[in-house]
Amino acid sequence: MADPSTSIMAGTTPAQPLRALEALGGHYGSGPGVAMTPIPARAHVSLRSRPETVSALGQALGIALPLRPKTSAEADGLAALWLGPEDWLLVGADAASRSATDLIAAVEGSGIAAHSAVDVSNRYVGITVDGPAAQAVLSAGCPQDLRLRTFPVGAVSRSVMSKADVVIWRRGETRFEVLCVRSFADYVWAFLVEAARAPAV
Repeated sequence: MADPSTSIMAGTTPAQPLRALEALGGHYGSGPGVAMTPIPARAHVSLRSRPETVSALGQALGIALPLRPKTSAEADGLAALWLGPEDWLLVGADAASRSATDLIAAVEGSGIAAHSAVDVSNRYVGITVDGPAAQAVLSAGCPQDLRLRTFPVGAVSRSVMSKADVVIWRRGETRFEVLCVRSFADYVWAFLVEAARAPAV
């Protein structure tokens, strides 16, 4: 007897992998000098590797994995964010760029055994915080020094937003991306909206 979990009715197509609903779909927030918008779904892959395999993995992915703390690299619709020693987050530019499945296949196809690549696309929710007051809004809940001279364009770091763990990535002089786990998305969004009411610029 066929396994009900794998059987397909006649005339139908195989089911696609389930993806989580957009946690902040339809949200928009703004304040004096700042706007917040949810980032549409995209690939996120947690990558870990020993130092001796970093170069080969980068070649397999088509991107030079950053080796300096709090830095990032981008190439061909893919970004690699340094989150810690031997720890990167791969981020697709958008849903149309390389999928998490493609990225993991590239890593697995490299033939390098000393690594870990895990699809965490449904774990992270992204929010763009953009405008001349963006830094002030983030600083309302983040203790890290986000001034341009200490946190330049391309800088990325794990930090906190009030009581939530986040990843903050500076995409431009006045534009940031905040990544948080899905269960804290509403909390982080509400905090940013409140902070945007009167940013301390």
